[in-house]
Amino acid sequence: MLRGNLSAKIDDKGRLKIPTRFRAAIEDRYGAQLFVTSLTGDRVLIYPMPVWMEIERKLAQVPSTLPARAKYFDRVNYFGQPGEFDKQGRVSIHARLRDEAAMVGEVDVFGQYDHLDIWNHERFTKRLDGDPFTDDDARALADHGM
Repeated sequence: MLRGNLSAKIDDKGRLKIPTRFRAAIEDRYGAQLFVTSLTGDRVLIYPMPVWMEIERKLAQVPSTLPARAKYFDRVNYFGQPGEFDKQGRVSIHARLRDEAAMVGEVDVFGQYDHLDIWNHERFTKRLDGDPFTDDDARALADHGM
């Protein structure tokens, strides 16, 4: 299970050094093959390939005429490409996604149970400030037993 937040750096060649704790958890459970993408371009999503293939399997069940399915595929394919960990535990983020998600220098790597979210640190803290956790959020979670 991937959880928590660790800092990492994007090098000048666009490679992200995945923190060892996350890389080891992914490789132990899923292997080294990945799908690197985004839905909105605001962050990078790194899925172990078996997790991504399960998402694709579920999407294959959705009618191809559904506009939301086409929009989803358009976006994840526009930003996405297969990848893998190199010998130093790095993964390449291609230029289009790197530019759109402002992946330069220090970034935050968040474990999201079965995949990783990578954020530009300043963009993420601005997001936190602009969208605070409210009493309504707490009530909504309470309605679901949290």
